Parts: sequence; structure tokens; C-alpha cells
Amino acid sequence: MSVTPTPRLSRSDLADLNAFRVVERLRSFTKAAVELGITTSALSHAVRNLETRLGVRLLNRTSRTVAPTEAGASLALRLDAGFREIGDALDEINRMRDRPVGRLRLNVLSDGARLIMARHLPKFLSQYPEVEVEISVDDRMVDIVSEGFDAGIRFGGTVPEDLVAVKLGPELKWVAVASPRYLYHRPLPATPDDLRAHSCIQLRTGQGIIYKWEFSKGDDYRAIDVPGQICVSETALAIELALAGTGIAYCLENRVSHYIQEGSLRIVLPDWAPTEPAMHLYYPGHRRIPQGLRELIDMLREEISAESRSNEGRP
Repeated sequence: MSVTPTPRLSRSDLADLNAFRVVERLRSFTKAAVELGITTSALSHAVRNLETRLGVRLLNRTSRTVAPTEAGASLALRLDAGFREIGDALDEINRMRDRPVGRLRLNVLSDGARLIMARHLPKFLSQYPEVEVEISVDDRMVDIVSEGFDAGIRFGGTVPEDLVAVKLGPELKWVAVASPRYLYHRPLPATPDDLRAHSCIQLRTGQGIIYKWEFSKGDDYRAIDVPGQICVSETALAIELALAGTGIAYCLENRVSHYIQEGSLRIVLPDWAPTEPAMHLYYPGHRRIPQGLRELIDMLREEISAESRSNEGRP
């Protein structure tokens, strides 16, 4: 009885199969190229080569959409299971090592990128030199599973309930700030409603809506639809405009603490500054936690906790 030999797969075959799998999952050559770290043209060439070798079309492409053929959908399903097994096997090997190794892909909102990643990631990279970290800064609420991220960082209360969320640090204080130059020419607001007579730097959120500034004093809560000549989609620009005397900005106090201390910005309505949920790191619980993520979580919690204790001791 003859036995059919198992086809031998080259490194190129495996790379092309994985490339097709990512394109099929994301339904986009552009997004898949970003995830894989290659150019869109190289990715398209790899998929075409795979289709040529297999003698069957795997993807239907138009100028706007990418969708699998029947053969492509069937292959992708089998590949997902196969590559998952490969990943699990590599994870088991890596766990036998003394130190984690691999690549982490994180999706982080801009406040988290500045307040957490920029401050604390260098220590993690120094302690774990064999872990590579890719960070996508995005204020949109991204589906980290379908987009191929290992974890994300968002404000508490915005994390999907079906994901594991880990609190990073204490609750966060939000403030309205303006430069002394701006306030010199205008009456200082006494209540949040007074902001309607001011020039405010509006903020469009990742969900596409213009954010209503929230204030609280005791049991009194107010959400103000502030007026303004300019609307921005990132906090960093709002702060820079406030420093330039353009108007009043609304942001996390931690983002402007340095400017407040040196006097280039002043808190407007300090008695009304609300405290909101802390940032959380979150990841899919149904997957095996990737190499390095547990170590990153532990280090971030430790560093942020130490930073909070240090800030509490300052005058």
C-alpha cells in the first residue's frame, strides 16, 4: 500500500499562508500590511504567488472590498487552527525560558500613551530586552481582537465587558485650564455655566462626537456643551493651544501638572474638577496570555502605584 507523502512547506510557503490568513481576517490589504510590518505591494505579491502555486483564487478583490472565496474561507478556517497550534507550541517553549520573548501589539489611547507608556515603558524594555513592543496610538474604540492586538489601554467604563480588564493606578482628575494671558482679558468663570461666555477648545472624541465637559461639586453634576472657535481630536494640541492663549482646554490634570506648577496654565473652576475612573489595560480572556504581557501588567501596576504614592507626599 502506497502512502501519500506529506507536502513539504518552505519558509516562503508558511509566510505566504500567514499573510493570506491576516488579510482574510482583517479584510484589508492595508491593515494586514501594517500588522505584518511589510508594504502593501509586497503583501499583494505574496498572496498572488500563493494563489498561483495553489491554482485557485482565495480572495475576491475590488477597489473597496476584500472578501474570501469559498476556497479561501475554508483554507483560512483551517489555517487559523493550525497557526494557533503553532503559537501555543512556541508559547510552551518560551515558558521554559527564564525571561519572556516575543512581540506585543498594544492599542492605546493618546492619554494612556503619554501618561503610562512614555513614562514606564522604557523600564520594561530595559528589563525585558527580548520582548518587542508595537504601540498604536488611537482614541477610537478599536476591536483589539479583530484588529490583531494583544491588549489595549482605555478609561474604565469604556472597556468591553467580555474582556479581562486590569486597573492601572488611581482614579483620574479632569480639569479645565487656561493661560494667564487668556484669563487676564476675561472674567474668571465662577460656575461651569459661565464657560458658555468663553472661548473653549472643543474636543472631538474617538467615537466622533464633540465631548461635553463634565464638572461636579458635591452632589451637583453638570455636563456643558461648551462653545468654541476651534475643535481638535487630540489632547496634546488642545493643551498647546491653551498655552498659546487661544482658549480654555479640558484634560486630565496629570497631562498639565508641569504647566500648572510653573504657572503657564491655571486651573479654571478648581472646586468643580471631577474624578473619573482610572485607566485599564484589557485583553481577551479566551486566549492564552502572550509572552511578556503579564510582566508588563505587573510592572505598570507597580510603577504607577509608586508614582501615586510619591505624588501624594508632595506639597
